[in-house]
Amino acid sequence: MAEALPAGLSPPVPLVLAKVVPRIPAAGALPGGCLYEPKWDGFRLGISVDAGAASLWSRQETDLARFFPELVAAAEDQLPSGVVLDGEAIIWSKGRLDFDALQRRMTTSKTQLASLVRELPASFAAFDLLAVAGRDIRGVPLSGRRELLEALAADWRPPLNLSPATRDRELATRWFEEMPATGIEGLVIKGTAQTYDGGQRIWSKVKHRNVLDVVCGAVIGSRTEPTAIVAGLVFDNQLRIVGRSSVLSSKVGREVARYLRPPVSTHPWPEEISQGALDRFSKDKGPVRLTRVEPLVVEVSADVAWSGQSFRHALRFLRVRPELDPGGVDLPSTLKEGR
Repeated sequence: MAEALPAGLSPPVPLVLAKVVPRIPAAGALPGGCLYEPKWDGFRLGISVDAGAASLWSRQETDLARFFPELVAAAEDQLPSGVVLDGEAIIWSKGRLDFDALQRRMTTSKTQLASLVRELPASFAAFDLLAVAGRDIRGVPLSGRRELLEALAADWRPPLNLSPATRDRELATRWFEEMPATGIEGLVIKGTAQTYDGGQRIWSKVKHRNVLDVVCGAVIGSRTEPTAIVAGLVFDNQLRIVGRSSVLSSKVGREVARYLRPPVSTHPWPEEISQGALDRFSKDKGPVRLTRVEPLVVEVSADVAWSGQSFRHALRFLRVRPELDPGGVDLPSTLKEGR
C-alpha cells in the first residue's frame, strides 16, 4: 500500500534558508559539527510524491512541475510515495552549470518547452529529506536525515542525484577553490545536529568571489554624489553593460566622485535603461536614469554567477584604478569560458 504524505507536509512546504557568511566556518562552528556541501547554481526545488503523483515547488512556494517534466517523470518512476525531498534543479551545458537555460524554461511557451527539455535536460541534486515512508522526519538531526537520504538514493538513476557532502573542512576548501570552474558558486554549511526548520535561516553559505577590473561607464546618481557604479566590459568589440555595484556608502561615493568626468566623446550607452538590464532579479522593471561618465577602470569583487553577458548579482566596489587604460580591460578568461 502506498504511503501518504504526513500531516503538515502537503506541498508546497517551506524550505530551510541559508545566511551569507564571509568565510568557510571551522569544523565545529555549527551544532553537531559542520557538513559542507556544494552551492549549486540552479533553482531550489522541493519534490514530494503522494499516491504516485509528484509535486515540485520553488523556494517561494511556486508550482514548478510543468517546467520540469523530466524531473516529474523521474520522481514518479523512482521515488516511493510518502517522500519529500529538498534539493536543486540544475542544467549542465558544455561542462558548466547553465542558469540561463533554467530561466528560459520559465519564459518559453508550452510548445517550445519540449524542445528545450530535449536539448538541455535538467537534473536534480538532492541534499535533504523531510519525509520518508509517510513519516515526517524534520525533527530528526541532519546526520540521521542524511543517512536515510543516502539509503533512499542508493538505486537512483539520472536525472535524480545525491548531492555530495563532507565533514572534512580541508576537502571542502578544495571544493571551494576548484568547483567554481564548473559554475558551482561556493559552499553551503549545515550543522549535523540541526533539525529541519523550514523558512528559517539556519544554514550558512559562502560564495566564491573573483577580483577583477571593469570599466565604469556610468553611475547611478550624480557625478558629484554617485550611489552605484554601472560596470562595463568589452566583448564583440563593444563596451557593454554587465552589471552594477551594490549601493556605495556616502564616504565611498565621495571618493569615487573625485575621478568622474563628463564624457569627452560619443558615449556607447543610452541615458536610460530598464531596471532589469542592471538587476535581473529586481521586481521593479521601471526605467533607470544613467549619469554617463568618461570611462574609468575600477576594481570590483564578483561572485561566479555570470550569465554569459552579465553578472547576475551586484558587484562589490573595491577601488578606483585611475592608472589603468579602460581600453586595455579585456573580458577575463574565466568569463569567456562561461559565454
